[in-house]
Amino acid sequence: MSNDKPSIAIIGGTGDLGSGLGLRWAKAGYPVIIGSRSKENGERAATELAEKSGGTVTGNENAAAAAAADLVVLTVPYSNHQPMLEAIKDAVQGKILVDVTVPLMPPKVMRVQLPEAGSAAKAAQDYLGENVRVVSAFQNIAADLLQDLTAEIECEVLVCGNKKDARAEVVALAEAAGMTAWHAGAIGNSAAAEALTSLLIFINKNGPVTHAGIRVTGDPKS
Repeated sequence: MSNDKPSIAIIGGTGDLGSGLGLRWAKAGYPVIIGSRSKENGERAATELAEKSGGTVTGNENAAAAAAADLVVLTVPYSNHQPMLEAIKDAVQGKILVDVTVPLMPPKVMRVQLPEAGSAAKAAQDYLGENVRVVSAFQNIAADLLQDLTAEIECEVLVCGNKKDARAEVVALAEAAGMTAWHAGAIGNSAAAEALTSLLIFINKNGPVTHAGIRVTGDPKS
């Protein structure tokens, strides 16, 4: 049977967040490529995800994974954000890049510290150029919930990007992974989603709940 779903490269896919997203997309039938610093590490992680998901998962070095995929997802710590953009810049031209990066600056991860560009995703769009459709999403989702295929994810996803069609593709990816997602405007609006992560970390650490998240409320339009 042919698979008409786009292939997804997850750059930094051996981490908890990247592998959790990869697990859910592979389970939903998307061909997934796990990117890592080395091809061997990527292949090792891919084997584990394939066994857990029953899906098609391969592994490669980060730049090669990005070059081979239809759509690229960046899931690296903020300290690696710019170096990784430089490494994959050529490979992502003409593609959608989903940037999941949050500009957390340890040890003060419970304080909002946005970069000079306004947000990590806006900085990515500025650096990569208009031939890359950068979409910001998934910053507020707990990695351990993504790793658990039986878990219901109540936190909703804010999807920001300058191109509506690119946002729509990412909304569909979120829904395929068992989440509710919302168009949230241009890439500059990503500042709100990125900043919320520090607030949610604070609530999780200091409040009476775990897995704090956000939900969009309101009445259906007529």
